[in-house]
Amino acid sequence: MKKPLLLLVLMLLIAGFVQSPLVIVEEGEQALVTQFGKPVGGVLGPGLHLKIPFIQKVHRFENRILKWDGDPNQIPTKDKRYIFLDTTARWRIADPLLFFKTVATERGAQSRLDDILDSVVRDAVSGHLLVELVRGKDYRPPGNAMEQIELEGVPVASEHLVGREEILADLLKKARASTPEYGIELIDVQIKRINYVEQVRKRVYERMISERKKVAAEFRSEGEGEKADILGQMGKELKSITSDAYRQAEEIRGRADAEAAAIYAAAYGGDRDFYAFLRSLEAYRKSVGKNGRLVLSTDSDFYRYLQNSR
Repeated sequence: MKKPLLLLVLMLLIAGFVQSPLVIVEEGEQALVTQFGKPVGGVLGPGLHLKIPFIQKVHRFENRILKWDGDPNQIPTKDKRYIFLDTTARWRIADPLLFFKTVATERGAQSRLDDILDSVVRDAVSGHLLVELVRGKDYRPPGNAMEQIELEGVPVASEHLVGREEILADLLKKARASTPEYGIELIDVQIKRINYVEQVRKRVYERMISERKKVAAEFRSEGEGEKADILGQMGKELKSITSDAYRQAEEIRGRADAEAAAIYAAAYGGDRDFYAFLRSLEAYRKSVGKNGRLVLSTDSDFYRYLQNSR
């Protein structure tokens, strides 16, 4: 009889070590104690707590911010452009008791978030144009390029468009309305990546190329205008400089001619015959070149000094 009793005591001691009545909740954790499957004692914060071995069980939950990643889905936009959208969200367990009663585990919470966020994201994408999902409301085309956006052939005014930030804010608001009933607080929802299907990708590239060409043409036109203005200003300044130079040259030439005339007049007045002789010699030198020929009559006055020299 002693051996079975000793064995029983030994088993109880081992079980006591295995099922310790002490509960240590780490920093960044929160815990619930259940007794026969029902929560008792409220939420346990970080620290040392007690529980009844074998009867009570501890369920630990993260008290930190958790991450949700959705699977990329092919979703049509309002203007019938199919895109692959990859989203992510941050959430935390706000009410551990309600969380335990509704979804029990983080895996269950992730599954419930899949249903909520996938539905909200699909509604948001299908209710907006592609351009609204990929850029902000304050986007303006480079330069003064005009952007034409159409929906089923009808132009859409830019003031009627919303930006990506507004879509995400509305998406978060709608998703938050469904999470408190599971003890979950949804903190943020973001779009990680947007991929286009092949057909849409070609259209997007064509549109990007068209926009770049418009901007390049505008810059080129502005450059040509600047070039014309610069050349016109240069031509105007060149004409002004040329005109001033011509005027100065004519003034200098006029003064020189006047001085030369005065000198000629003084020389002519000093000795008319000698002056006439010098001028004739100068005329002989200039009129007859190396290979030149001059045909004159014998009684021409041009060679009178040569004729009289005999």
